[in-house]
Amino acid sequence: MPTKIRISEIFHSLQGEANTVGLPTVFVRLTGCPLRCSYCDTSYAFSGGTLLTISQILAEVKSFSTALVTVTGGEPLAQGECLVLLKRLCDEGFEVSLETSGAMDVAGVDGRVVKVMDLKTPGSGEEQRNLYTNLSHLNKCDQVKFVIGDRVDYEWSKAKCSEYALADKVADVLFSANYGVLSASQLAEWILQDRLQVRLQIQLHKYLWGEKTGV
Repeated sequence: MPTKIRISEIFHSLQGEANTVGLPTVFVRLTGCPLRCSYCDTSYAFSGGTLLTISQILAEVKSFSTALVTVTGGEPLAQGECLVLLKRLCDEGFEVSLETSGAMDVAGVDGRVVKVMDLKTPGSGEEQRNLYTNLSHLNKCDQVKFVIGDRVDYEWSKAKCSEYALADKVADVLFSANYGVLSASQLAEWILQDRLQVRLQIQLHKYLWGEKTGV
């Protein structure tokens, strides 16, 4: 029986986050997530979706003729078959990134995959779900993201960066303003005042197209 994965959507867009922001990317959004973050913008992916074989997923991805592929969710690692998909995408020559909540073990992720891993801030309501052992599985091609909604989140994130020496551990530390809650300009001011070695991200896709699916 072929391996099947429940998929919410596969679409072609510009990367809105991480250090490949602005580049054409194919997104494979898996269905399901055990977390319920206060700022979640993909709750439609909590359920539903369509069961597809990995061959069907690969065929759809290839149809866009784009080198970059991001596997996202929901929480993609909530489906164990995601690990197989990631490996197959790498084997096919794609440059693959994984967007993950940080609450699921990343030890089994193919080493060719760029992991973009959240650390959940207090404002997310899911801070207790952070699996800090994941940090030992990150390398210099990976990225750690903080979604920041207020000064408390910012100070917490800054402390975690220092505690785990994240700037030395990964390619980029990403500070993202909670869209519609904290202005990106305010977050930028805090970063500059504190001389932080982090990358500000603004969720480019939302500034281009607003809060809609398939972008």
